[in-house]
Amino acid sequence: MPDPADHTGHTGHTGRTGLSVPELLDLDRRHVWHPYGPMPGRQEPLVVESASGVRLRLAGGGELVDGMSSWWSAIHGYNHPVLNDAVRGQLDRMSHVMFGGLTHEPAVRLAKHLVDMSPQGLEHVFLADSGSVSVEVAVKMCLQHWRSLGRPAKRRMLTWRGGYHGDTWQPMSVCDPEGGMHELWQGVLPRQVFVDAPPAGYEAYDDAYADHLREMIGRHADELAGVIVEPVVQGAGGMRFHSPAYLRVLREACDEHDVLLVFDEIATGFGRTGALFGADHAGVTPDVMCLGKALTGGYLTLAATLCTSRVADGISRGEVPVLAHGPTFMGNPLAAAVACASIELLLGQDWQIEVKRIEAGLRGTLAEAAGLPGVRDVRVLGAIGVVQLDHDVDMAAATRAATREGVWVRPFRDLIYTMPPFITSDDDVARIGRAVCAAAKEG
Repeated sequence: MPDPADHTGHTGHTGRTGLSVPELLDLDRRHVWHPYGPMPGRQEPLVVESASGVRLRLAGGGELVDGMSSWWSAIHGYNHPVLNDAVRGQLDRMSHVMFGGLTHEPAVRLAKHLVDMSPQGLEHVFLADSGSVSVEVAVKMCLQHWRSLGRPAKRRMLTWRGGYHGDTWQPMSVCDPEGGMHELWQGVLPRQVFVDAPPAGYEAYDDAYADHLREMIGRHADELAGVIVEPVVQGAGGMRFHSPAYLRVLREACDEHDVLLVFDEIATGFGRTGALFGADHAGVTPDVMCLGKALTGGYLTLAATLCTSRVADGISRGEVPVLAHGPTFMGNPLAAAVACASIELLLGQDWQIEVKRIEAGLRGTLAEAAGLPGVRDVRVLGAIGVVQLDHDVDMAAATRAATREGVWVRPFRDLIYTMPPFITSDDDVARIGRAVCAAAKEG
C-alpha cells in the first residue's frame, strides 16, 4: 500500500475537477482557510478522494482508518446505504424550504425523536445550524427567560474551567479562559463566572469540590441566568472525564437557587460515552440541552437546542414573547431527514454492545502507551481513548507516525486521542490503538 503521507509527487487527477493533486494543494494553500490555521496555509493537508465504512481514500492511492469520526460526528462511518437513501429520497421531494411560517415532516419527526430519546422533561426543540449556534441559542434562552420574568440582572453564566463550547461569541465566553483557544478575546467577551475544574476521573468524587460548586452557585445566584457544562466528558478543552455525581450536585444547587442548568451534549450525545447522553450517567434532566455533531451521522451540519416547558413558558410571558433567533437554514429538510435516519439506525441496533466492544479494545491497545516516556495519562471511556503527554504534541511528527500505521488522528495541545465510528471492527480498533501509541512515541 502506498504511504498515505507520501502523496505530493502524484501528478494524476483527483476526479471530476480535473485538478492534479499538486494543483489542488497549491490552490488550497492560497485560497482555503482551514480551521485553526494561518492564511496562507503552512501545513500541507492530505487530499481525501472518497470515503466508505471507516476508511478515507486518498488521492495518492493510499487509505487511512478514520480514528476521529470526522470530529466525532460520523458514528456510522461513511457512505452508509441507509443514510445515503435518506438523503436521496428527501432530495427528490425538497432540499430546503424556509422554516418561518412553514413546517415539514422531516423536522417534525426529528423533534419527536429527540424528545422521545432525551432525558424526560425536555419537550421543545429549536433546530440550529451548528453546535456552536445551539450553544448561542441555549444562552439566549436562559437570558431571555429571566428577562421575560422581570429579572434582567440574571445575565451571567457559570461554568467550570477546562470546558469548550464552540467558537462563536457566547460559547467562547464560557470556554476555559486561560487554557482554551479563546484567550485572545479576554476583556472583550462577556464576563462569566468560572469555578475550579472538576477532579479528573470518572470515579473521582470529592465532597469538598461538591461544596465548592454549591457555594459558588449560591454566592452568584442573583446574577446567574444559568450554569453550563459538558456532562461527564470535557471535549476539546482537554478530553477530561469527571464523576457524573457532580451533575446531580449541579441540578440540586440550581433548583435550590433558581438557576437554569444547561448541558452541552454536542460531543457526548448519541452514545459516545457509553450512555445515550452524558446526562443519563447521572439520571438528571437539564433545563436546556445542546446537541450536534453525531446528530446527522456526520452527513450534514445540524444541531438542536432542547428545553423544558419551564424555560419556554418563561420566555412566552415576556414583552417579546418569542425566542429572538431564526437561522436561514433552520430545520433544513435534507439534514433533518438524514438525522432521523441516523437516530433510527442507532436505536435499531444494540449500540451499547458496540461501544463497549470499542471501549474494551481501546483499553487493551492503549495500555502500551502508559509506559512510554513523556506520557502523563491514558484514559478510556466509551468509544473515547485519550493519551495525554507531559508536553505539547509535535503535531506533524505525531500525524506522520499515525499515518504510517494507516490511521488518521488529529492531535492537539498535549493530547493524542481517538473517537472511532461505532462500526469500527476489532482489527481496526487495534490498528487505531497502535497508531495512537506510535504517535505518542514520535510526538
